[in-house]
Amino acid sequence: MIGRPESESHVSSDPPPPIRTPCVKVCFMDDESGLCLGCFRTLDEIGGWSALTEAERDAVIATLPGRRALIRPGKLGPA
Repeated sequence: MIGRPESESHVSSDPPPPIRTPCVKVCFMDDESGLCLGCFRTLDEIGGWSALTEAERDAVIATLPGRRALIRPGKLGPA
């Protein structure tokens, strides 16, 4: 086959599946809690999200509902 090395001839051209994320496109960090007011993740979690394994992302996602209580209610909309 001319054009592509044999090792590349069986590589899928499909894009990788999207990474599941809790991002809701409301990116505003709360200075008091250190959490994003949209998704309740820390800056380190947001910045490293794509490097986490699926299991690590699932573990963070499982903690997010409880993190809402760490933010003063006046800073948030209705639950």
